[in-house]
Amino acid sequence: MTTAPIVFLKGHGTENDFVIVPDPDNAIDLPASAVARICDRRAGIGGDGLLHAVRSAAHPEARDMASEAEWFMDYRNADGSVAEMCGNGVRVFARYLQHAGHVTAGDVAVATRDGVKRVHLAKNGDVTVAMGRARLPEEGVTVTVGGRSWPARNVNMGNPHAVAFVEDLAHAGDLLSEPPYAPAAVYPEGVNIEFVADRGVRHVAMRVHERGAAETRSCGTGACAVAVAAARRDGADPAATGTPVTYTVDVLGGTLVITEHPDGEIEMTGPAVIVAEGRIDPAWVAAG
Repeated sequence: MTTAPIVFLKGHGTENDFVIVPDPDNAIDLPASAVARICDRRAGIGGDGLLHAVRSAAHPEARDMASEAEWFMDYRNADGSVAEMCGNGVRVFARYLQHAGHVTAGDVAVATRDGVKRVHLAKNGDVTVAMGRARLPEEGVTVTVGGRSWPARNVNMGNPHAVAFVEDLAHAGDLLSEPPYAPAAVYPEGVNIEFVADRGVRHVAMRVHERGAAETRSCGTGACAVAVAAARRDGADPAATGTPVTYTVDVLGGTLVITEHPDGEIEMTGPAVIVAEGRIDPAWVAAG
């Protein structure tokens, strides 16, 4: 761990909040224990995750992407575990790059463990991310909460999701702990579980338990998974019809707009803001 103060920023996308640690040269050691300490909401700064901002050329997991994307989003869950991708996180990451003067409004490429993501920073403040294509493994699970059970659609957005449609979002319970699901072998690395209720035509609301973070106010990849699952449930498949499908997805922290195109590419649009900057005492982090 460095002995110099660690610069950080705080940002959120539809209230899915993140601690951002700029580290262009990948010089700051961030073990899981340090990330968990920083993300602790009572004893630390607090966040659903941590965005370690590193130049792609300086990170062993991103060097092969450096020719396409200058910056790598080394994303960590709040418990310190490494994650492949975070949709709200990549929007906030792009907003940070703009805030820091590394990019301007317009298009920017961001390297992630799920490949290079194309991001558009609109002048009205919205950020649109090309999230890639969804994979729909055939094997699903049954999710159970408080004596109720629902089949859950398996959707992979670079990270795994189980999408369950419910009559009332309150049926998801408090989501302080991961809802039981079976068979567990379907998700050997854990899963993000979305509970979804209809609000209107191509309009749904969701709650989510994110692996490594419990319930969060929003989940970008989860909103994409929900939109795809809802479209298939509703008989809509852009690849078959040649027509894009758009769903409005309400999350606890706001609203995201998800569009699936005929080529399978999924775009997510929503806000992203930077709210604070500061410095972390490295001795405090190391003490944990």
